[in-house]
Amino acid sequence: MISYLFNEIFYRPLLNGLIFLYNVIPGHDIGLSIIVLTVAIRLALWPFTAKTIKSQKIMEGLKPKIEEINRRFKNDKESRAKGLMGLYKENKINPLGGFLSLIIQIPIIIALWRVFLNIIKTVDKSSFYWFVMAPDQIQFMFLGLFDLSRRNVLLAIVAAALQYFQTKMIMPSSAKATEGGPSTDFSRIMSRQMLYMGPVLSIIIFFNLPAAIPLYWTVVTLLTILQQYLIQKHDYGREIGKS
Repeated sequence: MISYLFNEIFYRPLLNGLIFLYNVIPGHDIGLSIIVLTVAIRLALWPFTAKTIKSQKIMEGLKPKIEEINRRFKNDKESRAKGLMGLYKENKINPLGGFLSLIIQIPIIIALWRVFLNIIKTVDKSSFYWFVMAPDQIQFMFLGLFDLSRRNVLLAIVAAALQYFQTKMIMPSSAKATEGGPSTDFSRIMSRQMLYMGPVLSIIIFFNLPAAIPLYWTVVTLLTILQQYLIQKHDYGREIGKS
């Protein structure tokens, strides 16, 4: 039942969307089809991801107040919880908002990966809608340069490098040393590990996958960088910190 719902809600719409784009884009370039589909999906998810990024920035600005509440009610869990919830309500943020956004995105990401991997193996015509014409075969050359059905070292490195840059964009304010002692040091260490380990793991994974996957991830990361830049122009964290 769960598998059926996943296929009908996520997998089949994304598969048909990709093949539809492949049919209508001049030159029948699967790489361009992946890029257009990814952009369309990220634009549809833009309000959710933007809300998550804004909440993270506001939480950074609230960090001194959160630490003060934690110190004041160190031995009173109930009062501490009430104080934190009051602070969140006052600033109109939901601490679980980031998780909700992630829950929405995870099945879409899984479905897209399945689509990319499956079309490389075979074109399953039984999954197409009646108005989507099934191509006899799919050409996997992207702009005549890369075969997206095979591994590509350059695309894997580009995807990992962009992930490093995107992670570094959100680090300066969160990784700054504050007068907080061991907890701050631990947070800084974890941020540093995330900065380097994420791209390293990405390279290892992408080296063993068809180039369609790192191409998709490259587009996702570029759009995330753009979104973070636009939101960071309005520094929510600093604005809250001054209030």
